[in-house]
Amino acid sequence: MNSSRTMAMDASTDPAVNEAVRNRTPVWRRRKTTYNYLALIPFVAFALFPLYIILITSIKSDQEIANLGQTPFWATGMTVDNYVYLAEKTAFFEDWLINTIIVSVASTVISVSIGILAAYALARLKFKGVEVFGIAVFVTYLVPQPLLFIPLIDVINFIDDIVPIRDTYWSLIITYPTFLTPFVIWLLLGYFKTIPVEVEECAYLDGCSRLGALRRVVLPMAMPGIICAVLFAFTLSWNEFLYSLVFIQAQEAKTIGVGVFTELIRGDVYYWGSLMAACFAGTIPIVVLYSFFMDYYVSGLTSGAIK
Repeated sequence: MNSSRTMAMDASTDPAVNEAVRNRTPVWRRRKTTYNYLALIPFVAFALFPLYIILITSIKSDQEIANLGQTPFWATGMTVDNYVYLAEKTAFFEDWLINTIIVSVASTVISVSIGILAAYALARLKFKGVEVFGIAVFVTYLVPQPLLFIPLIDVINFIDDIVPIRDTYWSLIITYPTFLTPFVIWLLLGYFKTIPVEVEECAYLDGCSRLGALRRVVLPMAMPGIICAVLFAFTLSWNEFLYSLVFIQAQEAKTIGVGVFTELIRGDVYYWGSLMAACFAGTIPIVVLYSFFMDYYVSGLTSGAIK
């Protein structure tokens, strides 16, 4: 009797036991959840602050933006004139946005399709030089873009002699995979290595070929990593500026980054209201895309990183 009482007293004084007991109570769980959310508020506010400033500035009038006596943190009078200016005075919604969507979607599809096959081959196939090839892919990803666009100009000029693609978004669709594909391969390579080889061997026993096992077994299991690669590739294509500036001069073929830079900044005159409106409108598709696939994005990124 005394021994059992002693054990109970020891358990009551054990911090680990007390912590476990408290965690089982609903009140403590709710309190802990509240504390966690309160701790996240400063980080969320810090992350969303630039987007908030962009939105506030986009709904201000030019007079309020130019008035240094007004606070920049909220608008005293809201207006949609900046968005109307984008729609009526520029080709933002008519050309720039559509071109950016076409280029981003096409480049992402091409890069991810090639990246899946290459990453799977590097992760599963054993051939001479596979490690060297994997390192070469990673080194290619590290090469700065300013060093690549000069030889790519010669490539575009050579193709343009056969098929006219200069000053069209096809020149971007062809050149974007040069920096997207190495990144996709590097990202998916680590994820494919986390998938057990035994599941593919079971597919082989059921009569699947290697491509059949890839399509029916590996790709469904690797879907979080693939979606992560798609999101990254789409975002890089959407925000790319240098290639668009070099390869595109025609007004109707410009993307958002180049169109905003060339049309809303004229010399030392900055159309701040319209610039912020264009930035906010160009951010919405990316925000919506990430909000739908955030769970897959985090899962695919962490799994590949852990491997």
